[in-house]
Amino acid sequence: MSTPTPLLAAALGWAAGMRSMTPPAVLARTLASRKPSVPLLARQRRQPARALGADRAATLLTIAAAGELTADKLPVAPPRTSPPALFGRFASGALAGATVAAIRCQNPVLPVLVGAASGVASSFVMMELRKRAGEALGVPDPAVALVEDLLAVGISVAASHSAIG
Repeated sequence: MSTPTPLLAAALGWAAGMRSMTPPAVLARTLASRKPSVPLLARQRRQPARALGADRAATLLTIAAAGELTADKLPVAPPRTSPPALFGRFASGALAGATVAAIRCQNPVLPVLVGAASGVASSFVMMELRKRAGEALGVPDPAVALVEDLLAVGISVAASHSAIG
């Protein structure tokens, strides 16, 4: 049985709350590498799946995601709940939901809303969880951030592969 599109949008939105560029980068990489298996409508006519499936988009988004993974560890990184960062997570979750809906040739409204809401919720929940985990374990924040990176990538990969099937 296939994973419901809104659930995939929620998972990708959750990952976007942790690392805003990771879900679009992973979706783009997955689409670019699996072009023959993606439904014809999604590849040729439906946005944003067509745009994200382009090799150039996959490359640029991967570079952006790598930059974000690096910048997140710096002490000057703004809080993910600051308005610009929160908007980026909102938009990333919405884009992920729209992409999954396009891949599956479904109405995007619910996946977009679910992805966006999940991105915002995850921003707050994961920020607090990261802080508490570091304090409870006595581990420096960059170490906890690496675990969060792995979680964001893992969720994004699993959801992307499930979306494309």
